[in-house]
Amino acid sequence: MERRDFIKKSSAAAGAIAVGFPGIISGQTVTNALKVGLVGCGGRGNGAAAQALTADPHTELTAIADIDQAIVEQAAARLKGSTQFGGRVKIDHAVFGLDAYDRVINSGVDVVLLATPPAFRPQHLTAAVNANKHIFCEKPCATDSPGVREVIAAQKLAQTKNLALVSGFCWRYSNMIQDAVQQIRNGAIGRLVSHYSTYYTNPVKPMPPESERPAGMSDVEWQIRNWYNFTWLSGDSLVEQAVHNADKIMWIMNDQPPLSAVAVGGRAVPANGGNIYDHFAVNYLFPNGYRVFLANRQSTGYYNATHDYVMGTDGTLVLGAGQPRIETPDGKVKWQFEGEAYDMYQREHDVLFASIRSGKPKNDDLNLATSTLLAIMGRHAAYSGQQVTWDQALNSEVSLVPKPLDWKARHDVPGLAVPGRSKVV
Repeated sequence: MERRDFIKKSSAAAGAIAVGFPGIISGQTVTNALKVGLVGCGGRGNGAAAQALTADPHTELTAIADIDQAIVEQAAARLKGSTQFGGRVKIDHAVFGLDAYDRVINSGVDVVLLATPPAFRPQHLTAAVNANKHIFCEKPCATDSPGVREVIAAQKLAQTKNLALVSGFCWRYSNMIQDAVQQIRNGAIGRLVSHYSTYYTNPVKPMPPESERPAGMSDVEWQIRNWYNFTWLSGDSLVEQAVHNADKIMWIMNDQPPLSAVAVGGRAVPANGGNIYDHFAVNYLFPNGYRVFLANRQSTGYYNATHDYVMGTDGTLVLGAGQPRIETPDGKVKWQFEGEAYDMYQREHDVLFASIRSGKPKNDDLNLATSTLLAIMGRHAAYSGQQVTWDQALNSEVSLVPKPLDWKARHDVPGLAVPGRSKVV
């Protein structure tokens, strides 16, 4: 598959979302409930379930799954306790285990919410599409290039089946960022010159010491329970979290991929047995010499900022430092978002369910895969110490996820990647 296969976007599609929030399904005739299944009952999964039940008053949550029975039971109790939608939590399939996703998908649900650790996303997404389900799929969609290619195939199949597939790239559903990107489309900052993007924040799920590992717990179980700290499960911090920035970069570039990337990265704080970096800095080269710099860090006691500075010949679009705005070279504010920002997380589900009800299911094209691959490309460059092209990243055969996967199995993870030695393509 070649880079040119992805040069296919329309700026209109990026912002083509109805503006009737929150009454997006008002006036539509609803004659049946949409049954929803949740795969992954962590914080993001619970949030997605609540948003799905809020988006459409005729949704019912009927099936949930996770790796652990206690997690499933806690999620069920929390969702049933809602005064807003608890009466529509009618769970008849509460299942756990590595194969629980399949039991949810085949339980008679209409819509599946995929919110497990990213390593499982390609397998779960493929199964949901094969079963003809509408899907909300959290980001990122994979942790390695083979997984991205599987997702691309699943997305294309979903399109042929006319299935809704909305991704967790929530900034595309923010009216503030939609308006800001449209300013770029309208030429408000002139010719694009460069883009500097940061995701500096605290550690997300710090790795506990080995001494806290319960006796008899297998490698696979220990790693899944601490999934953020292992590249095969999370994709590393650049891919799991800063992928939001990668998605904004791709959106601004009309989802046209870069030519190449070079990067640095490493770990300043001991990983306690995990193998992810805690900082990256990536330099992407796009066509026409356009450079994009993406940096992230997950450390305590540091300066934090999640900002984007999109620089043009006539001004700079600033995202993340107050209201989105355009500053001219002499420091004046040329444009600033005005109005009330709506909840982008809720908006994703409003759009998803309204599209299903209307008979025109929304499918987020291939940006779920391409934005994920942009982040993986940066990781490849940092891990290897080499310049990595888009085609090399897309076609890499390095697979991180062990197959088959056994809950009780031993699984030795490699140490931190060593630039100049680590193979990524």
